[in-house]
Amino acid sequence: MILDGAMGTLMQKKGMPKGVCPELWGAENEEAVITEQVNYINSGTNAIYTFSLGGNRYKLDEFGLGDRTIELNRRLAQISRKAAGNNAFVAGDIGSTGKFIRPYGDLPFDKAVDAFKEQITGLIEGGVDFFVIETMIDIQEARAALIAAKELCDLPVCVSMTFAQDGYTLTGTDPVAALITLQSLGADAVGCNCSTGPEDMIKIIKAMKPYAKIPLLVKPNAGLPRLVEGNTVFDLSPDEFGTYMPEFVELGASLLGGCCGTSPEYIKVLADSIKGMSPVSPSAQNTYGLLSSSRKAVFLGGDSSLAIIGERINPTGKKKLQESLKEGKMSEVVSLAHEQAEKGADILDVNVGMPGINEKEKMLEAVEILSSKLDVPLCIDSTSPDVVEAALRIYPGRALLNSINGDRAQLEKLLPIAAKYGAMIIILPLDENGVPMNADLRKEVVKKVFGEAEKYGYSKQDIIVDGLVMTVSSSQEAALETLELIEWCSRSFGCCTVIGLSNVSFGLPERNWLNSAFYTMAVSRGLTCAIANPSNEILMDLKAACNVLTCRDKNSQNYISRFALRTGAAKTEAPVTTAKTPAEKVYEAVLKGNREEIGKLIKETLESGVSASDIVDNHLIKAITLVGDLYDKKEYFLPQLIMSAETMKDAFGILEPLLKKDKKDPAGEKARIVIATVKGDVHDIGKNIVALMLRNYGFNVFDLGKDVDAKTIISKARELNAEIIALSSLMTTTMTEMKDVIDQAKKENIKCRFMVGGAVVTEQYASEIGANGYSSDAYGAVKLAAELSKDKIS
Repeated sequence: MILDGAMGTLMQKKGMPKGVCPELWGAENEEAVITEQVNYINSGTNAIYTFSLGGNRYKLDEFGLGDRTIELNRRLAQISRKAAGNNAFVAGDIGSTGKFIRPYGDLPFDKAVDAFKEQITGLIEGGVDFFVIETMIDIQEARAALIAAKELCDLPVCVSMTFAQDGYTLTGTDPVAALITLQSLGADAVGCNCSTGPEDMIKIIKAMKPYAKIPLLVKPNAGLPRLVEGNTVFDLSPDEFGTYMPEFVELGASLLGGCCGTSPEYIKVLADSIKGMSPVSPSAQNTYGLLSSSRKAVFLGGDSSLAIIGERINPTGKKKLQESLKEGKMSEVVSLAHEQAEKGADILDVNVGMPGINEKEKMLEAVEILSSKLDVPLCIDSTSPDVVEAALRIYPGRALLNSINGDRAQLEKLLPIAAKYGAMIIILPLDENGVPMNADLRKEVVKKVFGEAEKYGYSKQDIIVDGLVMTVSSSQEAALETLELIEWCSRSFGCCTVIGLSNVSFGLPERNWLNSAFYTMAVSRGLTCAIANPSNEILMDLKAACNVLTCRDKNSQNYISRFALRTGAAKTEAPVTTAKTPAEKVYEAVLKGNREEIGKLIKETLESGVSASDIVDNHLIKAITLVGDLYDKKEYFLPQLIMSAETMKDAFGILEPLLKKDKKDPAGEKARIVIATVKGDVHDIGKNIVALMLRNYGFNVFDLGKDVDAKTIISKARELNAEIIALSSLMTTTMTEMKDVIDQAKKENIKCRFMVGGAVVTEQYASEIGANGYSSDAYGAVKLAAELSKDKIS
């Protein structure tokens, strides 16, 4: 299917002024929209997008048009329907709200779903054939839009993420994690658009293809933008653009179009370049079970590493965790999660069920905070359908559900929920008659549950069978029955397997030996995962050894790195640990984005005799600097950056009165920065993040907002005697406004530096318009501001 190209720039050529609401202008200028959409169809387009990218309530509210959401979307769909006639399909175009969903922003997940439902309702009424959720930087917002569409109708839904040149979305999702998350949630096609040209997008499609069970979509820009005689142009001609298209088809993309900088001429070349080619079937060749967090994919089975599911987030027998949950705090949950992830857990089981608390409420809190702080996928562990649905709904990845058994009542309640949100499931081989004592009876339960799961679209790659080991202290044959079931699942039935290790040794002394022996025996029968405590060094050492012996560790690399630095002393002597001081805990809280605890930790540190300025200079600043370094290395991503910055902000809020009293306020020593999104551009999410980061590094930031004209920016810079003006633009149609601001400021002899950024801006473009620096992200902006403010302006 050949999709269309850019519409915004074409509408500006048709007379759409900068700064107006594009959706309202399109609704009021039917002929202009129809003319260009017909041009696309005549150039070979099979599907045109409605002119409704910013047609959700939150975007329309910026123009006072939120109450007309359904009306405007209906009208824009009707216009495209008229343009398409019987010659093309109409895709309802859905873009971002411009807001971050909790916990990174203040938008609740279901509020986002409701906003998308409102827009989708109008598009359905206008007669669209399918939907494209596009230019998404956040996997959670993409999920919200997809769920909204799936809950309203049965029309196909495509989802297109925006990946930077480094291969990640702004919030740190890689292509494979995005694909797994979205296709399991029910997307009918997944792909990428905007931000980069075709050369970089080839890498994205190549990464997705081995795991894609659905068609792939690609809509690249016409290369990178640059300024020529005051106009923004892109560096790829239509012919150059077309040369990449056959490779996209060969790699598996079967929906192709253009994004920024493309026109009907580009689409004609695209169509001609792939004429006669057939799409590659979207049949994933891998045999893995696939899980994902918002930032990372995990593969189960096949030749992938043995997986450890961390078992410790479970209040049973854990007094400290019980007390923390009863007090309404998540600090112990987060601590246990970090500890297990650092020790090597591949998945984290999350169970918060206990008397005296609202399990659903606590599960939602746990899922929200853990998915923001760690990149390890979660296993939702609850017997309550309400709790399971609430957790799976907000989880920004593909979760594992623990568990579903053969009881008819449970099957009927849990299977539809798991299927709706695309979760992998653990099948527990028991039913209303209890636990079968031998392997053959357990196999029958597995077949029964899987037969029901198949009705909801599940394959054997989507399930994990729990061997359900009973303690050998009461039945010595229990372990052998479990081993037989594991071998049957792995060698004959063909699915992943899991065991809870600690069960086998219950009631016996020196349990570690039994657990370890049973683990290695199970691995030899084909075991995939174990639910265990990753802090158990013997278990984790055995896992490393088993990975070598079962050819899951290529050239023994992980085994060697695990053991290479160990000395004889290290093997026999217990490590010496010392308690962290309150100040060290403050440092760690900023590093891990622990806003819940920072107030208490700051108070404890002050009471221990550490001065406010010492806390700032030797703990807060050092921590946030390390956060920035980790972000540079792609070990941290935007979510961690935001959480750490917000924690830093809370800490400064407590310390600021003391710093001012001591006249050691670091914020007063750094540069004054005026920041704004330029005239005609109403996108401000990136600018807001940059402003937040600059403030948390001590700069005095004056945020003028979005759609700000040159006169206002220059006036504020003059008034404040600002050292730096920071300009943002997300649109190719407004990039030239940056040059106008810089030219006018220099003409008026404003003595300051200029830094620019935004999705469409490049370092070359910054140089061409006379800016002193360019940054591609928020932390880069902090470093650039620090560098620019070193030089005094003459």
